Amino acid sequence: MVMLDVLSNALIMIKNAEARGHKEVVIWPSSKLVGNVLRVMQRYGYVGEIEFIEDGRGGKFKVQLLGKINDTSTIKPRYNVKASKLMEWEEKYLPARNVGLLILSTSRGVLSHLEARQLNVGGALIAYVY
Repeated sequence: MVMLDVLSNALIMIKNAEARGHKEVVIWPSSKLVGNVLRVMQRYGYVGEIEFIEDGRGGKFKVQLLGKINDTSTIKPRYNVKASKLMEWEEKYLPARNVGLLILSTSRGVLSHLEARQLNVGGALIAYVY
């Protein structure tokens, strides 16, 4: 099995497990970026407990699902966005105002679009969830 985009695979695994009504999903392979995106999703209540399992081969994430995700995916290509232009991208990727999150990789780490706007930092759009 060839895996080119670890983050994309992780979000697809979450979306498929949610669609089937599973209570948890094990995501592998893992990466720091996947862990950071999962923590942003956890802060906003889209996923529950996240456990990192070290298996000697890069590790796995065990993620508790809460049944609150309708859709999640990576954004490709990864657009660089200024803080002042975040509203335009919200309209493009999210279904309605104040519904869902854009996830950005910024100089201050992986943040939601709400946190990025509050800190007035831009970054690269990497994913969305609602």
